[in-house]
Amino acid sequence: MEPVATDVEKIVRQDAALLEDDLRAFVDALADGGEGDEGEVYADALRRTLYAPIEDALGSKVGQQALPPRPDAPGGTAPLRPSMVYWAYRNYRGFPGELTDADDFAAIRRTAVAVRILLKAAVALDDIQDGSAVRYGEPALHATHGVPIALNTGAWLVTAALRHAGQPAAVAALLESVGRGFTGQAGDLASRTDVTREALLTAPHADRVRFWESVAALKTGTLFWMPLDAALAALGVRERDREALADAMRRLGLASQLFNDLTDVVPEFGGANTHEDFDGLGNRVFLELLDAEPPRTDANLSSADLRSYVLTHPKLDATLLRLAADAVELKRAAKETVHSVCRSPYSAAYFDLTIDRKGHLIDRLHRTLAERSGA
Repeated sequence: MEPVATDVEKIVRQDAALLEDDLRAFVDALADGGEGDEGEVYADALRRTLYAPIEDALGSKVGQQALPPRPDAPGGTAPLRPSMVYWAYRNYRGFPGELTDADDFAAIRRTAVAVRILLKAAVALDDIQDGSAVRYGEPALHATHGVPIALNTGAWLVTAALRHAGQPAAVAALLESVGRGFTGQAGDLASRTDVTREALLTAPHADRVRFWESVAALKTGTLFWMPLDAALAALGVRERDREALADAMRRLGLASQLFNDLTDVVPEFGGANTHEDFDGLGNRVFLELLDAEPPRTDANLSSADLRSYVLTHPKLDATLLRLAADAVELKRAAKETVHSVCRSPYSAAYFDLTIDRKGHLIDRLHRTLAERSGA
């Protein structure tokens, strides 16, 4: 039986709007639950140091919407961010008009909220570790509430997300993803330490690339894989599809991290933050350019030294173009793999709408660099 609603974007918006409603219900329930009879002073303290930071962390941020707001569409004028959790449900359980499972849909709704909470927790903790004062054009959580409160909020959100998911298979998948994400973050932080910086400066090119891929797959790839893995676990999807999708999300993670690394040195995309993040050696552009004689091979290499070395390197433009092309190919291969497990043209279109928020930027970055180089 064909779906009654063939407007895929409308369904994507409906699912994304439902996620926003469920997230708002989660936040509202926190304040409504109270803390017993501890008194007004205690309740007020929690509002300021827990509930308010949670609401700030989970609130919609400028610049994150994947679909432009449309007053006549589901979600109205609110920014909507489609979730891969719902793509999994639509692909494996069906679209409106098809037979669906109410219990599965309830589990998917809770999983989608849990994933969003975990992603927001990761943002709060990452901003502290990176010393980022701004996120999506707005003050980072620690800039508004201070590091201790932001750190506590991020940790609280992790536990709340796992508790909210509820479904045992989904919780197990989320726990694994959380561990992978923290491991990847440790690798990224290591690139800013003296010992690892010295090792990377003198390591063969292949070892530097393996280091970068290992960190990017765990840190960034997990952000793509976590929503899918949890949803697939909740739905009991066959292992063959899970393995294929895991590989696709790994590729998308690598493509996304390449994009992030490239925009550190491309003014057209990096904006005000361009040429600022030169404190570590985790950037793929830097690691590629070290094939030539590095500015120095010890831990005393300063941010200013590295900045000058990278921005004046004779192979910079060619390296940027090559890495941008790699990102485009990684994205293409990932989409091809996902489309191979899509059960209908509708789910393929749903995936494209969900993922192309960053996908089209990857393509545009490559075109910009190609035009700049005359290629």
